[in-house]
Amino acid sequence: MTPTLPLEHHTPMVQQYLRLKAEYPDTLLLYRMGDFYELFFDDAVKAARLLDLTLTSRGESGGQRVPMAGIPYHALENYLARLLKLGESAAICEQIGDPAKSKGPVERKVVRVVTPGTATDEALLEERRDNLLLAVAPAGTGFGLAHLELSCARFAVQQVENEAALAAELERLDPAEILVPEDWDLPACLAERSGITCRPPWHFDPAGSRRLLLAQFKTRDLSGFGCEGLELAVAAAGALLQYVQETQRSALPHLTGLQVESGADTIGLDAASRRNLELDRHPSGKREFTLLGVLDATVTAAGGRLLKRWLHRPLRDRAAIEARLDAVETLIETGRYETLREALRRTGDIERAASRIALGTARPRDLALIRQTLETLPDLRGLLADSDTARLRHLRAELADLPEIQALLERALVAEPPALIRDGGVIAPGYDAELDELRRLSQHGDDWLLELERRERERSGIASLKLRYNKVHGYYLEIPRTQSERVPADYVRRQTLKNVERFITPELKAFEDKVLSAREKALALEKALYERLLQTLAPQVPAIQARARALAELDVLANLAERAVACDWRRPQLTDTPGIRIEAGRHPVVERQVDNFVPNDLELNPQRRLHIVTGPNMGGKSTYMRQNALIVLMAHLGSFVPAERAVIGPVDRIFTRIGASDDLASGRSTFMVEMTETATILHNATEHSLVLLDEIGRGTSTFDGLSLAWAVAERLLGRNRALTLFATHYFELTALTEQLEGAVNVHLEAAEYDGHIVFLHSVREGPASQSYGLQVAALAGVPQDVIERARRKLVELENRRDNTETPPPQLDLFTRPAGAWLDEQLQRLDPDGLTPRQALQLLYEWKERLEQHAGARS
Repeated sequence: MTPTLPLEHHTPMVQQYLRLKAEYPDTLLLYRMGDFYELFFDDAVKAARLLDLTLTSRGESGGQRVPMAGIPYHALENYLARLLKLGESAAICEQIGDPAKSKGPVERKVVRVVTPGTATDEALLEERRDNLLLAVAPAGTGFGLAHLELSCARFAVQQVENEAALAAELERLDPAEILVPEDWDLPACLAERSGITCRPPWHFDPAGSRRLLLAQFKTRDLSGFGCEGLELAVAAAGALLQYVQETQRSALPHLTGLQVESGADTIGLDAASRRNLELDRHPSGKREFTLLGVLDATVTAAGGRLLKRWLHRPLRDRAAIEARLDAVETLIETGRYETLREALRRTGDIERAASRIALGTARPRDLALIRQTLETLPDLRGLLADSDTARLRHLRAELADLPEIQALLERALVAEPPALIRDGGVIAPGYDAELDELRRLSQHGDDWLLELERRERERSGIASLKLRYNKVHGYYLEIPRTQSERVPADYVRRQTLKNVERFITPELKAFEDKVLSAREKALALEKALYERLLQTLAPQVPAIQARARALAELDVLANLAERAVACDWRRPQLTDTPGIRIEAGRHPVVERQVDNFVPNDLELNPQRRLHIVTGPNMGGKSTYMRQNALIVLMAHLGSFVPAERAVIGPVDRIFTRIGASDDLASGRSTFMVEMTETATILHNATEHSLVLLDEIGRGTSTFDGLSLAWAVAERLLGRNRALTLFATHYFELTALTEQLEGAVNVHLEAAEYDGHIVFLHSVREGPASQSYGLQVAALAGVPQDVIERARRKLVELENRRDNTETPPPQLDLFTRPAGAWLDEQLQRLDPDGLTPRQALQLLYEWKERLEQHAGARS
C-alpha cells in the first residue's frame, strides 16, 4: 500500500522515511532501525514476497496501518545477494546522527545503492563470473555500447551496426544490468532480458557524456582512448558513468580510462552460434557439458573470469595468438605449469580487492589477501626467470615486487584479521603506540579486577563478596543481604535485590571510567587507523591491479598447458593459406562423456569449400560439425586443440545453424527461427567464414524445404564462397557435387547387422548409401508393429518411384510436370471475368513458362 495523505499527517519517523523514499521510488529502501533494516508500505509487501519475510505492521500513521518487514543487520549481505539475483536494487539507509543528541528521529541518510550491475562486495558476486553493467545508446539502426566491471575497473566501449550485432554482444557479455533510455521502444533482444534499468534520455546526450568522461579521466579529449569520434559509444559511456557515480556515492579513482573494442579484432560469433556451440551454457544446465567446463581448470577466480572472456572473444591477430601458443608450449616443454599452478593457489582475488580499496569498502581480509599475494610474487618470478618466451617474460616483468605496500601491510595487519573492522582486532600490535596503550588498559584490566576482589574480601571480611559486571550498572561488588551490615563505610549502594545488594567504591568507579573509555577509544582509533590505511593504499590501486591482470593471464596459460597434457591436445598451426585441415579431430566435450570416441578428418579449401554431410540420425553429423568449429575457436583463443594436426587459414566469423527450437513468446515458429538464422548467415558470411548448417528446410514441406536447402547451398558456395559443412537428410542434395565445383560429399558411416543399426561414427568420402530411418526409430523404442508397417510402406513407395518415369534430377527437385501446372491454371480460370487484354497477357505468360520448362529439360 502507498500512503496517500500529505506528509504532515504522518508521524515524524514516517515523514523521514517518506522523504528518503521519494528519492528512490523504484528501489527498495532498507531503513536502519537498531539491529534491523526495515522496509515499509509497498516495499515491505514486495520484500516479504521476494525474500519470504514475515509481513507485520508498525502501529498507525495518518490513520493507516503501516506494513513492515525487517532484515537483521548482520544478515544484510545474504538478503542483498538474493535481491540482486532477482534483478532488484536496494538503497541502504543508515543512522548518521547521535541518538543521545537527537530531538525526534535520528538523522538518517542513504549511504549507497546496490544494483545488480554495480555490486562489488565479495558476498554479492560470483567468483568466476564477470558482473557487468551495460549501457545501450540507440540511434537509427546502430547502437553505442559501454560496459563496466566495477569490481575490477574494466571499462570498454564499442559501436555496432544493427540489432543482430547487438544481440550477439548481449550473448557475449551477459550483463547483470542494462541501462537504456526510458523513452526507447526496446528491440526484441533487449525486451526479453531481465535487469533492465530505464534512465532519462538526456543522460545519453553525447556532449554531456563527453564532458563527464573528460572530468573523470582528467584529460582534454578522448583521442588517447581511441573514441573521440564514436559519439554513440561515448553517449553510452557517459550514461553508465553517471549511474555509477549516483549509486556509489563516492569518487571512482580506479576508473582512469576506457578501451575501444572492435569486431575487426576478433572472430565474429552471432548470438545463435554462441548458443549452438554450447560455449559456456548447456540446455541441461550442467557446466561439464560445455566447452568452458572442459577448458577451465584454473586455480584462481580471476583466471577463470579471464579464460571465459578469451573464450567469448577469440582473436584474429596472428601475432597475439602465436604469443599465447608459444607460452603454453614453453610451459609444457619445461614442465613448470604444475609448479606455477601450486604457487598461484597461494594468491587471492586481488583484482576485486583492489577496486574495493579505491571505493573505500575494502574489508580487512581483502588487505590480508593482497599481503599474501605480494609475498608470493618472488616465487612466481623465480619460476619464470629463464623463460625465452616473449609473453612469459612480459608477465614476469609485470609481477615485480611492491615492497612498500607489502611492508606496510605486514606492519599494519594482524596475521589473521577478522572479517569486519566493526569489532576491532585488525591493526597489529606495534603499529600505533596510542592504540597499544589503550589496548593495554582495556585488556589487562581483568588482572586488576581479580586483585581488587581479593583485597575487598580481606578488608571487609566477607568471603562471599563477588565482583560482577552488566551493561546497565557497569562494574559492582555484590554481597549477600545477610552480610550487608559488615560493608565498609566507603561503599556506595547501587542496587538492592531480594537476596543480594550491589555496591560501588570510588576506586572501582575510577577504574570503570578509565577501562570503558579506553575500550571505546581503542575501537574508534582502530577504525580511524584502518581508514587512513585504505587512503594510503588507494594511490597504489593501479599497481596492484596490473599485478592482478598478470596473475590471471599466467593462470590461464598454465591452465591451457595442463589441459593440453591431460586431454592429449596438440598445437594448431595458423597459416595465411585459405582453408582448414584437421587430422584425427575430436570433440573436446563429447570425448570426455563417451568411451572410444572416433576421431575424424576435415579438409576444407578453395577446391573443397562445401561439404554435403549425409548419414543417419544419431550417426554423429552434428558432433562432427561442432567439433571442427570448436577446434577452430580453441586455436584462436590460444589453446592447443583435440586433433593430431590442425592447419587453419584465415577465419573471420563462425556461423552455426544447428538444432530445432522455436520462439513462441515472440510469435516465431521453429521454421521461422531457422530461416532467420539462415538469413543472417547468407547476408554476412565471407570466403573466410566457417559455416555449419544442419537440416536446412526440414521445418516445411518436402518440396519447399528441398528447394530452400538447394538454393542456400548454391548461394554459400557461389556468392559467399564460405567454408561450409552442410548436413542434410535430403539425399537429392548429393547431386550438387556433379553440378557445382567446390562441393564434395562426405558421410557418417553406419552398418546394419541382424536388423539393427550400428553407428560407426567415422567420416568417409561420398554420399551415404541409405538413411537408416526405420532402424533409428526402432532403436528409439517405436513399437515393432509400427516399424513393420513403415517397412511395408517404404517398399511400396520405392516400387512406385521405380515404375515412374523420372525427370532429370534438378527438375525433380523444384518442379512438377508442366501439364499438371497448366491443368491447375485452367481450373482456376474464369473466362467470363477476363477482358481481351487480360486473356492475351495470360497466353503470353503461359507460353513463356512452357518455353522455360522445355529449355530446362533439354
